[in-house]
Formats: sequence, C-alpha cells, structure tokens
Amino acid sequence: MLKIAKREVSTVHGTAPRPAEAASAARLAAVLTTPVPATTRRRAVPLICWLAVAPGLAWAVVRLVGFDRGPLVQALAFTPYVAGGSLLALMLALALRCRWPAVAAAVAALTLLGTVAPRALPDRQPATRGPQLRVLTANLLAGNADAATLVELVRRNEVDVLTVQEFTPAARDALDRAGLADLLPHRQLNPEVGTTGSGLYARFPLTGGGFRRNTGFAFTQAYATVAVPGAPALRVESAHPAAPWSVGVVDEWRTDLAGQPRATPDGQLGILAGDFNATLDHSPLRALLASGYVDAADAVGAGLVGTWGPYDGDPIPPVTIDHVLVDHRIAVRAVTVHRVPATDHRAVLATLRLPAP
Repeated sequence: MLKIAKREVSTVHGTAPRPAEAASAARLAAVLTTPVPATTRRRAVPLICWLAVAPGLAWAVVRLVGFDRGPLVQALAFTPYVAGGSLLALMLALALRCRWPAVAAAVAALTLLGTVAPRALPDRQPATRGPQLRVLTANLLAGNADAATLVELVRRNEVDVLTVQEFTPAARDALDRAGLADLLPHRQLNPEVGTTGSGLYARFPLTGGGFRRNTGFAFTQAYATVAVPGAPALRVESAHPAAPWSVGVVDEWRTDLAGQPRATPDGQLGILAGDFNATLDHSPLRALLASGYVDAADAVGAGLVGTWGPYDGDPIPPVTIDHVLVDHRIAVRAVTVHRVPATDHRAVLATLRLPAP
C-alpha cells in the first residue's frame, strides 16, 4: 500500500521523471563532473592570458607610434584609464604564471604608465622675476554657462585674463550684468549665436586684437597682446579647434590643431588657453607643445584632472581636453579646475609667473 501511495502522489504532482529527461540530466551531470584534461588546461590558460594582455599591448603601440586616426582619436582620450587597467592584465598573467604574456603585459604597462604618470608629477620651473598672472579659461556650452559663477571665480581668484569659447551675445550680456566689466574692463570679443563665438577679457590694456576663424567647424579664436605691467608683451589667444565627435570630422580636427599659432621661443611670449578637444595623448597636441609651449597642468602635476565629463549622467569618465599652454619661459605656479553650472566643461585656472622684460 505504501508503494502504491507514493506512485500515485508522484503522478498527481507531475514530478515523475521521463526516461528521456533522466538520460539528459545524467549526461549533463557526467559532463560537469568529468575533470578537464591537463593538456586542455595548459592550452586554455595562456590563451586567457593573451586575451587579457592584447588590448593593452595594442593600445601601447598605437599611443607610442601616434597613430590617432579614425575611431582611435576618441579612444586615445581615455589612455590614462587604460594605463591603470594594464596593471590588472599584468597581475593576471603573473598570477596564472604565463611567462611571455606577463612580459608583454609588463612592456605595455610600462609604456602606458610612462606616458601618463609624469602628468601627476611637477616639473622644474624656469626662474622668473616678473609679475604674477592668473589666467582662466572656460567653454560656455553655447553661452549657457552660469555667468554669476564664472564672474565669482574671476573675482575670488583675482583673475587677470579670461578666455571663453562657445561665446554668444546672450553670454556677453549676462557676464556684464554679473559685473565682469568692472573686474576685466579690457576686451576682444566675437560673440556669435551657437558654438562658434570666442572672447578675451583682461585686467590690462589690449593691443593688436582680433579674431580668426578655424577651417574645421568655423570656431573663432579671439586674440590680443596683453600689456602686463613689468613684463614683456604677451600674446593671448582663446583656442577652440574642431571636436572629433565622429570619424567623418577627424580631418577637420587635425587641420584646426595644425593651424594653431606655434610658440616663438626666441620671440614674443605667447599663451593659448581654451578647449582644445584633445588630450596629451593626441599627437597633434603634442606637436603643438613641441614648438615651445608647456601644458600648465602637466607642469605642476595636475595633468590628469578631468575637464570635460560629460556631467549629465552619461557613463563616460572625465578627460582632460581644456588646457592653458604657456611659453616655456613662463613659470607655472598652480593649476586648478572649477565646476561651472550649465556647461559640460570645467573652467581651468592657471597661476603663472612671467619673466621680467
């Protein structure tokens, strides 16, 4: 009676296994419990190591060669993050005792960290006896940046020169209402509706001012010579090359960066400050620096601080595309970045010491 009752209960609740299902379950159990042959493990482990190491190694080659073309342009902006990830690949290769993948991972990590780590270390500055100069640059995101915050930054930090990009007539008026004219009365402005406008404000008189239009996105760049008391004549320009937002505009990006005014190490002092749409991992910006400029943030160990988010919730880590480039004869004392509401860029403030005349 007990056996009959158990059979009846199983039939009612539908738990009695069918022969085909029981056979399948048995085969699956056999597969899961069968030990992996040693030869298979020996082959799989190196493959896993190489798959982990290959991306960092390829990235190191691209960065070292300067092959920033096509989609690689955007990717290279995130090189500092890849440099950190290359250490994980190295640790995995070492943990799994993969000799040659570990060697390749070490080469990749050393290459990437060798290009990135110096930005977190201060450089020796030239000995200068001239006046101090504070330069602030900000991308206003089509004129939408909060004017009161920007003017307060100028006031609180005693800024001497302000360069702005994506500068509109509405932004000009808002900055004036917030009191910028009282702080920086001298100006060279080219406000335009949209994203192409540019502006330069200064505490000191300006001469030889104007603006030029880049060939890429038609962004304009305001410029002038600033007469800083106790210092040689100083040319300042608000830089804004095209953005490489897609593969189709990479040529415009390269053209605009190549068209930036080169430094004149034996001539007039110069500063380029603005949104370069490029990081120090992009070869066109490095070529510009090689003409005789110094990246101010890099010079004081702040070269890894992100200046563009975006900060609207998108899962994209910050990258450093806003820069203050200064003539190599100018000493850099400090660089800080500041959040400004209603723009996806952070303002960059550089404290400089100019040479004496």
